[in-house]
Amino acid sequence: MAIISYLLPLFLLLIIISSASANFQRDVEITWGDGRGQIKNNGELLTLSLDKSSGSGFQSKNEYLFGKIDMQMKLVPGNSAGTVTTLYLKSPGTTWDEIDFEFLGNSSGDPYTLHTNVYTQGKGDKEQQFKLWFDPTADFHTYSILWNPQRIIFTVDGTPIREFKNMESLGTLFPKNKPMRMYSSLWNADDWATRGGLVKTDWSKAPFTATYRGFKQEACVWSNGKSSCPNGSKQGTTGTSGSWLSQQLDSTAQQRMRWVQRNYMIYNYCTDSKRFPQGLPKECLAA
Repeated sequence: MAIISYLLPLFLLLIIISSASANFQRDVEITWGDGRGQIKNNGELLTLSLDKSSGSGFQSKNEYLFGKIDMQMKLVPGNSAGTVTTLYLKSPGTTWDEIDFEFLGNSSGDPYTLHTNVYTQGKGDKEQQFKLWFDPTADFHTYSILWNPQRIIFTVDGTPIREFKNMESLGTLFPKNKPMRMYSSLWNADDWATRGGLVKTDWSKAPFTATYRGFKQEACVWSNGKSSCPNGSKQGTTGTSGSWLSQQLDSTAQQRMRWVQRNYMIYNYCTDSKRFPQGLPKECLAA
């Protein structure tokens, strides 16, 4: 009996953590790009490329209903104007849920714009944008989405930059019922991505390439209509692993997030009164 009691928490831990070590051959599939997406180094590295004919993209093999997704990325170097590199969670259908990182390229020497958004039932309009405090093309940096029933937290190298809380009590939609896959892509959007479309893609610099490693998925995997987590994702295990299911920002993390938002946020829908002449969204007033 003592042995069974010891093994049960370990079993629960194993089914919640779907992959602790990165292996792109095992964990993802390249879905478009006609060879422009490539898995290398026995699954340790993945590259996406964009030229004038096409971009490329991949998706996770697993679906998740809550989880923490980490990805190390090195973005397109040099003149990346007009390009968009993405990392996001999304459910299928016309009333989809989605949690977005979008990296909008820029001319050489100018910083990337990091665009974030949250969609529920196909409705978004919850954008926050940032300039990064480092060169995201010089080395790999870790971008993370934590999604649990209470909140969504966007982090960069462990520093939280945005928290979107579940405020359904105020009538604000929150994604919590639809399983999502992880997606990433590199594509051309020079009609809007850089300075509203004023700066176009310089195709003489193609192919543009973004590089990935260190994909980590701690998640409630959704399969055959069921969650791998106990009680259908309503609670997690104790300890560090599984703590993301109830994680919130402590005072130190909140201070770090405020530092980022004070110094590097360049757009916040919650302060755009011209966009919402009838009044700001309720979740903005409660924040």
